[in-house]
Amino acid sequence: MSDLWQEKAPLPTEKSLQRLALIVYALQAASFLTSGITLFAAIIINYVRKEDVQGTWLESHFNWQIRTFWYSLLWTVIGGITAIFLVGWAILTAAMLWLIYRIVKGWIYLSENRAMPG
Repeated sequence: MSDLWQEKAPLPTEKSLQRLALIVYALQAASFLTSGITLFAAIIINYVRKEDVQGTWLESHFNWQIRTFWYSLLWTVIGGITAIFLVGWAILTAAMLWLIYRIVKGWIYLSENRAMPG
């Protein structure tokens, strides 16, 4: 009976982890339509499954996605705080364009089965 509870789930395959990274990119892209809600869902997936991709080429994508989230959040907060000044709107625009760039670049590299650079 105790063996039943100790049985481990099979390790995820590279293909399923690649699909998960794709889902995270899709959630990040969907954040433009959901006021950022899906961006938070994406980061939760990244942290929950980060251990599964350790040591694989997909780890670079998870790290890329995590950095994308945190820097986007930082610049959005700074832009929001300074929005009463004109510079805040420029920061928000730059943050949005940077987020689009990061999603597109990551998605392309993932579709080509390539690790993200450095």
